[in-house]
Parts: sequence; C-alpha cells; structure tokens
Amino acid sequence: MNLFYSQEVDNTQCVLGNEESKHAIRVLRLKLGDEIHVTDGKGSLYVGNISSTDNKLCSVEILRKLHDENRRSSKIHIAIAPTKSNSRFEWFLEKACEIGIDTITPIMCEHSERRKLPEGRLDKILIGAMKQSQNLYLPVLNPTTTLEAFLSSSVLDTTNTFLASYEKGNSDLASECIAGNDALVLIGPEGDFSESEIERAGSFGIPNVNLGQTRLRTETAAIVAVHTISLLNNQLLKR
Repeated sequence: MNLFYSQEVDNTQCVLGNEESKHAIRVLRLKLGDEIHVTDGKGSLYVGNISSTDNKLCSVEILRKLHDENRRSSKIHIAIAPTKSNSRFEWFLEKACEIGIDTITPIMCEHSERRKLPEGRLDKILIGAMKQSQNLYLPVLNPTTTLEAFLSSSVLDTTNTFLASYEKGNSDLASECIAGNDALVLIGPEGDFSESEIERAGSFGIPNVNLGQTRLRTETAAIVAVHTISLLNNQLLKR
C-alpha cells in the first residue's frame, strides 16, 4: 500500500506537500489516475486517485474514506533531553513512533550538551516512521523547552508521571505505572539529571523510577519507557 500524509484532507480532495509530492512523482513515478492511500495523521485513512501534478504538487481526488482508527484511550508522553548525537535522537523518534507514542517534548537540562534541534528534519522522521509502520496517528513533537519551564507548566499533570533515573530510581516503571491511564516519563541527558533537578521534580510529586538494572543511553531509556507502558496497556486490553 502506497501511504501518503497530508495535513489537509477532506472527503473530496487533498494536496500532498512538497516532500510527499516529490516522493510520489519522482521516486515512485506515480502518474495521473494511479491509486494511493492518504492519512491525515489524525486516525483517518482515505483512498484516492492522483488527479494533477501541476507545479510539482500532487493533487488527489478522494474516492472514499476507508476507516477511522480509534485512538488509544491512554496516551504516552516522553519528555526527553536531546542526545548529543542527532542520529540517536532521530532513532528514538522513529522507533517510538513505530511502537506507539503520542507526544514528545524535548527538554533542556543542566547536563544537556545539545541545545538546538533540526525541527524540520525531525518532523520528516516522524512522518516517515508513521507511514512505514502503517500508523494513522502522527505524534506531536512539542517545541523545545527547559526542564524548569516544563515542570512549572500549568498543563502538567503529575498523575502517572515519573522521572527515570539510574542512580535514584528504586522502584521500576513497570510496577509503578498505572496501565490504561495517560503516562508521562521524563528522561534525562547523558550524565542523568542533576541532584537539584531530581529534587525539583520531587517537589512536584514526581517519583523516581528505574528502567532496569543497567545504565542505559538516553535514547535507549526512552524506548524502554515507551515499550514498557505500551506493553502494560496492551496487557490490560487483553484481560
């Protein structure tokens, strides 16, 4: 199935963006009348025919909506300090999207070595992972913020929220996380969170947890957290 992403899809037509149009026309060499599938990244899947390739943009005539995928009742949010290596952060985004993540918030911490992210490229990574995994939901990548601003946010719900720390986490995430509820895990940079950051999170009622008996890289820890929560939620659904 040729799956494409468009931000704006209605029941009659849509226009693919520059990157998606380029992939359809130049890479796959699709032509007028060819059938493709399109998702809006919000759970809907459509089938349509290519109706125009003018101005290097691919227009699609929507034939029908195939179905709407029900969003998971519980959402997974990872607040993560960007890794020093961009490729490792991209790897995390790709794999987390494949497993099933809803929101990612990059956070700047005291030990952070990377302060800027190529947001445009990261969006492409997420779109590609969504399409490859046949996932109809595009995860939200929030703007980069500081840990303090994130903790002080009025929208922060500390219920089922955890700070993962190899040194300080006595309980493991799997035993502390409440399956079926929205979950948020904070993942620190190389070198972990500082003592003051851990104390600050604790002042908001956020407990420390561990993700296993070995010290994990930042991106590995984040994937372990996503997979652990996803597995708990899936086990709950099977009961």
